[in-house]
Amino acid sequence: MKFAVVGAGAIGGYLGARLAIAGEEVTFIARNRNLAAINANGFKLIEEDGTEQHTRAVRAVQSMADAGPQDVVLLTVKAHQVIDLLPGLRDLFGPQTLLVTMINGIPWWYFQGLAGPHQGRGLESVDPGGQLAAAIEPERIIGSIVYPAAELLEPGVVKVVEGNRFTIGELTGERTERIDALSQALIRAGFKAPVSKDIRSELWVKLWGNLSFNPISALTHATLEDICRFPASRALAAGMMAEAQKVAEALGVRFRISLEQRIAGAEAVGAHKTSMLQDVEAGRAPEIAALVGAVVELGQITGVPTPQIGAIYGAMQLLAHTLAQQKAKVGLTPA
Repeated sequence: MKFAVVGAGAIGGYLGARLAIAGEEVTFIARNRNLAAINANGFKLIEEDGTEQHTRAVRAVQSMADAGPQDVVLLTVKAHQVIDLLPGLRDLFGPQTLLVTMINGIPWWYFQGLAGPHQGRGLESVDPGGQLAAAIEPERIIGSIVYPAAELLEPGVVKVVEGNRFTIGELTGERTERIDALSQALIRAGFKAPVSKDIRSELWVKLWGNLSFNPISALTHATLEDICRFPASRALAAGMMAEAQKVAEALGVRFRISLEQRIAGAEAVGAHKTSMLQDVEAGRAPEIAALVGAVVELGQITGVPTPQIGAIYGAMQLLAHTLAQQKAKVGLTPA
């Protein structure tokens, strides 16, 4: 199969390198140093156990038009970056091309392909003006939940921190030939790729922690372990998660684990900095709309109050505005 990886960062690099090693045709859409490094040296993957794999059987291009139509497009950028990829993204599409959205948070397609009173509804928080919904046919979208953690050590070099599971699912919940073929391609590359009949419920389990722990950590500069063990922050995270659970259940989602089990899972990760904390420390735009703002909007749609989530969202919006305005980054330094 022909795969294009849009976003040659940690997760995109992990996926693309393994797929290429397994014999798939892989093109990275990359820029600047990543583009030059991949074309000069291929891609190096450092696995969890320290073993290294190196493939030169990949190419990198900056223009999506240079890559041309693909069988599968893996979208591995952050949610707020997707709009900037239009209209070039369509240069990767042929009649049967699949777009696999490997993005954290609530996606723009949440109500597409979903039977019920909100079917086809847009979400302004993640798709202002409906630009993505207008440009990308829902029929070609495959939902995905990204569970692994990886790190881009330098251009063209990715280290796997842990995990190899990417759950995928049709927006309608159907089991189709095309999603089975995609699952098998990922399995051949060494990934776990279960096919979910309810990708949205899978999405909420991961989002449940991200919508609380990520912004709390970004605002307090605390690790997951710290947040879960400090009574006030643990209570705040639990309160946000309880609000989110009511929103999700109003949309027909059922959680297979308890709130306390989800918090215990986060605590077990240990002294880990969330991606949002890493972003503010590096001066990057934090991914707040898809992880937090969309939940507030869904609460408004369902009539479920989200006061704690809304308050933290407001604080994060101000922090993001300040960082962007001052072109700054924030972090703790010894007193």
